[in-house]
Amino acid sequence: MKMVMFCHPSFTKSQSMPRFVDMLKSSFEARGNTVALWSPKAQLFNWFPRGRYSKWGGYIDQYLLFPLRVRKALRRVPADTLFVFCDQALGPWVPLVSDRPHVVHVHDLLALRSALGNVPENPTGLTGRIYQRYIRRGFRRARHFICISKKTSEDLRQFGTLSGSTVEVVYNGLNYPYAPMTRQDSGRVLREAGLPDAPAGGMLLHVGGGQWYKNLRGVVALYARYAARNRDPMPLWCISPEPDRAVKRALVAVRQNGRVLFFHGLEAKTMQAVYSSARALLFPSLAEGFGWPLVEAQACGCPVITTDEPPMNEVAGDAAYLLPRLRSYAEVDEWASNGATVLQTLLAEDAGQQMRRAERGRAWVRRFDADKAIEGYLAIYKRVLDVQAIKSGIEPRLKQGTPV
Repeated sequence: MKMVMFCHPSFTKSQSMPRFVDMLKSSFEARGNTVALWSPKAQLFNWFPRGRYSKWGGYIDQYLLFPLRVRKALRRVPADTLFVFCDQALGPWVPLVSDRPHVVHVHDLLALRSALGNVPENPTGLTGRIYQRYIRRGFRRARHFICISKKTSEDLRQFGTLSGSTVEVVYNGLNYPYAPMTRQDSGRVLREAGLPDAPAGGMLLHVGGGQWYKNLRGVVALYARYAARNRDPMPLWCISPEPDRAVKRALVAVRQNGRVLFFHGLEAKTMQAVYSSARALLFPSLAEGFGWPLVEAQACGCPVITTDEPPMNEVAGDAAYLLPRLRSYAEVDEWASNGATVLQTLLAEDAGQQMRRAERGRAWVRRFDADKAIEGYLAIYKRVLDVQAIKSGIEPRLKQGTPV
């Protein structure tokens, strides 16, 4: 297949999207497909010092200048080319190719839901609401979507106000070969990364990016309750940016016998060592698009405690311990107390129970296979091209069942 992939510009400084694009491009090309990447250049963005004006210059680059380049380039693109939008946030560009074969990857609708007032924990200002509606108005012109979870597909249908579009689910595939590491190997990797040795009994772990929905404030409150009940509590490692004011206030409640450490920017191999050393991952998110740490931790044999709502329970599977969603921080004390009880139950499992739970978790995450995800994408891409060819009165280029 010939593909053109629309990507976020480099000046947006996204971390996850470039990794996703690189994974798609290398995997598709390894299977004999041709891939071109299209994204805006930093023109007006570079005219101004970094700040408000450069941000607006970036918008002009993305939504005024880039479409002019695309329209010109489209004249040279063969009719059997598939256009792939790597994120639904690129929706304003969808109308440029809405009459050509195209697919939109949808990761999460949290920003749109917030702009529509559906997420009280994350109110959105006027310009943010206008921006999200602009994005939605664009991606509504698409006819084919691939979502990373059933929850995301449900949100897309509910909040995207689609009509006559196909929406399919392909779970993310692990982009690193996470697996359990021995204590000796994990200790060596941690030391090489400049991290302290994990305690002999392990530590508790939280992984997040500091976003509102990661519920770090709730995690710290839960840990404070756990530490208050134990003479020698395990430390809590937070793989997260430095805490904000709300989290710092929650940290005050952690007794002196408890320890909360913050680390950030760890490589995948180091994360594998961290997961392998942890006794439990605390991941009670308020919302997610997918929830990568749930899969990564279980692949390394680390049990997880997460929220009993999709997509967290959808991704974590039946090996996970589940907590009700924290509805309001006014209720955080009771919620944290219940969560600490669940944590104690997990930590009280004997060696046989721990081994069986770890095996169930590793068996569960095999469904999140990178090759399986890539083959799922390509199968959908092929169907889209064939449908477009039939509509155009052209015999599909590839017969059903022919390898791509």
